[in-house]
Amino acid sequence: MKIGIIGTPQSGKSTIFQLLTNVESSVSSKANVGIAKVPDPRISRLSLIFKPKRTTYATIEFVDIAGLVSGQSKKGNEFLKAVRDVDAIVQVIRAFENELVPTIDGNISPIRDLNQIQSELILTDWSLLETRMEKLVKERVKNPNATKELAVLEKCKDVLENDLPLRSLDLDEEEDKLIRGYDFFTRKPLLLVINVDEDQIRSSSYLQQDELSVWANERSMPLVMVSGQVEMEINQLDDDDKAMFMTELGIEETGISRLAQAVYEHLGLISYFTVGEDEVRAWTIRQGMSARQGAGKIHSDIERGFIRAEVVSNQEFIEYGSMQKLKEKGLFRLEGKEYIIKDGDIINFRFNV
Repeated sequence: MKIGIIGTPQSGKSTIFQLLTNVESSVSSKANVGIAKVPDPRISRLSLIFKPKRTTYATIEFVDIAGLVSGQSKKGNEFLKAVRDVDAIVQVIRAFENELVPTIDGNISPIRDLNQIQSELILTDWSLLETRMEKLVKERVKNPNATKELAVLEKCKDVLENDLPLRSLDLDEEEDKLIRGYDFFTRKPLLLVINVDEDQIRSSSYLQQDELSVWANERSMPLVMVSGQVEMEINQLDDDDKAMFMTELGIEETGISRLAQAVYEHLGLISYFTVGEDEVRAWTIRQGMSARQGAGKIHSDIERGFIRAEVVSNQEFIEYGSMQKLKEKGLFRLEGKEYIIKDGDIINFRFNV
């Protein structure tokens, strides 16, 4: 799962990337790649109980993509190549004030910056759509799927003509499969990050906040407020000073932690846990996966030789404190290969190959 971080120049997207991954972006037109840990208090609690040699959190791969300047989509540049390669997009939008950091057109306008990039992506999808439709019309006689595909692309065309992203189009499974290979930019899941300054953190307000909230709510899209500047300062403090500074700012959890969690949830990802003296680990799967499919995340041999899954709820384990007590309460379950894994399940797989 690759998540692309995009934004206009000077939006602070590379700072957000560095905070997420601890990887410093190079000044280049090339994309930078790093891995972010998904904070999860459940893993921390299990680690305290089992005291394993190793604790492994869920992770997300982030890609810091070069800033977009208006009009670049027509040039087939590095920005578009990098965005095409990701599964979802985080757009960082500047709201912070800083005289030392230049602004686009000399002023700060989050709505303008949001619409600038979204318009570029819509135009790119429109160009791809036109090319494909022209080709399908010529292939209609030889290609048995051409008529069906054209019908779906007509729906896409109607949406793009109204200056809307393709993720707003409701397609059934067969229709979605017909266009999945195109990798339309505006079909990819999108999250918004508003990069604010310290004063805006304290007041919980920023320029054009209501407009951005309405835009995101209408599209059922997560909107996370983060201050790259403040969180860089927090990262340099020891634990006691960090807690004191966060209390002073009135925040319980860093914006970077909330962003990582929001990405995870918005993409329909959940975690199940394996526990023991060697390792406590979170395994990332898509919501709706079966026990057998989940076992395959650990190793293909476990999926192939699956016998059963021994399952307990993390919440119930924390409540009762041991596997033995869960067995006494009848809360230790044996599940078959079709069992749908729930977020927070603690699982031990039995298999034979």
